[in-house]
Amino acid sequence: MHTLFGQTRSVVTNHYALFTPDGLVRAPLPGWPGATCCVVISPVLGARFAQLLIELDPDGVGVRTDPDDELLVFVRSGSAHIQIATASRELTAGGFAYIPPAQNYEIRSSSAATLLIFQRRYQPLAGYAPPNLRFGQEQELVGAPFMGDEAALLKTLLPDEPAFDMAVNIFTFQPGATLPIVETHIMEHGLLLFEGQGIYRLGSDWYPVQAGDCIWMGSYCPQWFVATGKEPARYIYYKDVNRSPLR
Repeated sequence: MHTLFGQTRSVVTNHYALFTPDGLVRAPLPGWPGATCCVVISPVLGARFAQLLIELDPDGVGVRTDPDDELLVFVRSGSAHIQIATASRELTAGGFAYIPPAQNYEIRSSSAATLLIFQRRYQPLAGYAPPNLRFGQEQELVGAPFMGDEAALLKTLLPDEPAFDMAVNIFTFQPGATLPIVETHIMEHGLLLFEGQGIYRLGSDWYPVQAGDCIWMGSYCPQWFVATGKEPARYIYYKDVNRSPLR
């Protein structure tokens, strides 16, 4: 059944945005022949990064188009083969790769795959070389209680090292678990809810969210989350880190 004309849970403001799957629009992107692409978050919105949803067709491919960008590629479903110079890896669901700037890459799928990508212009830090290529598998990471709460577990996909100017984490909330405070900070977020449902406070507003929803939270946007329903809520999110607030 179709929803009533003009209804949507999606909302866009100057400080945050909520995007629901039913309103996302796919379009071709440079560097992604044989793929269906959706740019969910980008600098056009006011963000300092991009969040992409990529559906790779069989034999679809993705290649670098900008030498200054870094990427975190996360496989949501299917499998994808990533080739970078002499390094290569076949990633299945939950697998991820950090691709540093200036390193050409080729991402292929022999069957089909859905990818989540966080992409940004790498910001060098004096005295540190850019990070190296990294592969990982989310299922192999151990979640740590967030601020001591066993009902809110946090997995960190990238190391907390000065060379990295991005962090990507996965939160799992048991039903009823919450963020312990209403956070307000300089970092911005891009988020994709993998599983479950909950309520997100964004600014002074409250929004029901569910699996498939994406959220952009700009710098200093008050934010808070509670997991509702009978199943755990799980989401992945990006933030910018380790750089001067004056740049």
